[in-house]
Amino acid sequence: MNDLRDVLEKTQSNGTAIGHFNISDWILLKAVFGSAYELKVPVIVGASEGERAFLGVAQLAATVRSLREKDGFPIFLNADHTHTLDSAIAAAKAGFDSVVYDLSALPFEENVKQTKQAVEALKSINPRILVEGEIGNIGTGSDIHESLPDRSLELSKPEEAMQFVESTGVDVLAPAVGNSHGMLQAMVQGDVRKHLDLSRIEAIKRASKSFLTLHGGSATEDSDLRSAIAAGINIIHINTELRVAWRKGLEEALALMPREIVPYKLLPFVEESVKQVVLARLRLFNQRQSASIAQ
Repeated sequence: MNDLRDVLEKTQSNGTAIGHFNISDWILLKAVFGSAYELKVPVIVGASEGERAFLGVAQLAATVRSLREKDGFPIFLNADHTHTLDSAIAAAKAGFDSVVYDLSALPFEENVKQTKQAVEALKSINPRILVEGEIGNIGTGSDIHESLPDRSLELSKPEEAMQFVESTGVDVLAPAVGNSHGMLQAMVQGDVRKHLDLSRIEAIKRASKSFLTLHGGSATEDSDLRSAIAAGINIIHINTELRVAWRKGLEEALALMPREIVPYKLLPFVEESVKQVVLARLRLFNQRQSASIAQ
């Protein structure tokens, strides 16, 4: 099976993107893997520091590795939004395929300095691991927010993107291009959608010549996501949409079976609810794919 860099290069040449879905339990992982396996497309599962603390770093790595061994299927594991070098090193040693080393809250020069150090440390553990850095501000928390602040003055600039990639040696860049973590209640209901600065994505791609990740992809207009892929986005993160689907599935199960206490009778509703979201997103991200790349 090809590694994550090989798959990214292939999807980039195909005009598609890899879906990245955060998980915090076995049901979410089953839904993500099952969806990708059904469509025969590669997928990345991610776990933030909080999600890794809940699941266990070594345990999660072993579980994903067992799924990958099924027909050599291209499911990859990412240490999402990692804020300390010790946490990043733990993920690398456990066998994660990539690490998002997110110091975007620091001043730009300090972000560059510490990210460069992290790249060197992680590559010394596994030369094939992909390291992602982040610049700009896309907010925090994959939650339902009361409001999303105006971050128009904190969007990433093409010249900063070029400097950051060249100075740090990161394999992947996560810019702020109108994207944001979390959703509004109106987005849950489908009344409002996020929109991206597509010309900025194109300019950052041209300047950085790097793989690009779009964080905070939940509730983004479908046409914007397809245009973002065409402009140079290679990985799209979806988290809040899955959390909403997880809860809706559980609420449906409890409403239908209010006296049921057996988890394996309730949780299939959760899995199916999440799977419908993942399938829709993977189909969107792979629309221009002419043939299966899960080889």
